Amino acid sequence: MKVLRRRALCIEQTKSGPLYLLTLRADEIFEVAEVTRINRSRSNELIGYQRAEVRQHVGDILEYLNGDVVLFPNSLILALSPNVRFRRSRGPDNHDGLAQAGVLEIPIPSSDGPKAAWIVDGQQRALALSRAERRDLPVPISAFVAETVGQQRDQFLRINNTKPLPRGLVAELLPEVSIPLPRGLAAKQVPSEICGLLNDQSDSPFQGLIRRASTPRGSGAVITDTSVIDVLRESISSPSGCLFPYRNLATGETDFEAIWRIVVTYWSGVRSAFPEAWGRPPQESRLMHGVGIRAMGRLMDKVMGAVHPTDPDLAGHVERAMARIAPACRWTSGTWDELSLQWNDVENTTRNQRLLTNLLVRLYFGGGEAS
Repeated sequence: MKVLRRRALCIEQTKSGPLYLLTLRADEIFEVAEVTRINRSRSNELIGYQRAEVRQHVGDILEYLNGDVVLFPNSLILALSPNVRFRRSRGPDNHDGLAQAGVLEIPIPSSDGPKAAWIVDGQQRALALSRAERRDLPVPISAFVAETVGQQRDQFLRINNTKPLPRGLVAELLPEVSIPLPRGLAAKQVPSEICGLLNDQSDSPFQGLIRRASTPRGSGAVITDTSVIDVLRESISSPSGCLFPYRNLATGETDFEAIWRIVVTYWSGVRSAFPEAWGRPPQESRLMHGVGIRAMGRLMDKVMGAVHPTDPDLAGHVERAMARIAPACRWTSGTWDELSLQWNDVENTTRNQRLLTNLLVRLYFGGGEAS
């Protein structure tokens, strides 16, 4: 096996392992590293963590790289396999108390073998560099050893915590990370975990209908995961939410069984009440649209907040609630008379969410047509 050797600095920041600073040529990046795209295995296990290539972004970087004056100071961040070796340089001046000099040895596999590094941050830059005219451009690299994909995901989320990553990508990755996360991310783990279960479990009315970052095109998934996650997050975090009592904010403990029973029972009742609108693309059904999911989610807080998840008549309670609102609902055709809007003119805007939520809540508490 070929081995690439590069002068490097080794920085011991924590007990978790060293950080290496080195340089690679533009044409060497994908010899040693690969991108782990987010997708699902046949057993539905989450694989990878990176979003797809953003062609416009890559094109903009490539245009700059092919220009007359190039300054590329931003380092790529790589996760290294344990197969790499750091050889310390000899001599009294190889360590200044902060970093130690040496040579990093990175194995380069045959064409079909696994590579020794994965790009954690900078995949769009790496793609542009691999296509640049100047093949020998020196590229700064920061690297750390990560034995598992879980460790790579953790670093990927931490590094991108303040960057505008796609919400769906972050949402799908969060449940897979077991290492303690920054407070802002940890609070989002519970809704993301429940969303994943709703999409996977056979007793869920949402099974196979939620579109996630790893969902292939043509799968039949029609609901964006961000809509479902927003509904769950609002209900869990707001004192007026029906799921709020089952999440201990002080300890972080969550009564998943109670939350699951409430969510599955309610949305199963929604599916039964509107079978013609359930599971259809959002352009054909506003119930599957973001505005419908959000409005019905807020109605869930009113309907389910009045009952306990162990109530033997829980499903009957939802059925009666749906009977109150169903006559006025126009999910797939007709006009929302109270809103003076055609069924497909109801959009996922803050105003339309508020108007539709208000109408449904009034119908539920009024027991008939809203006045």
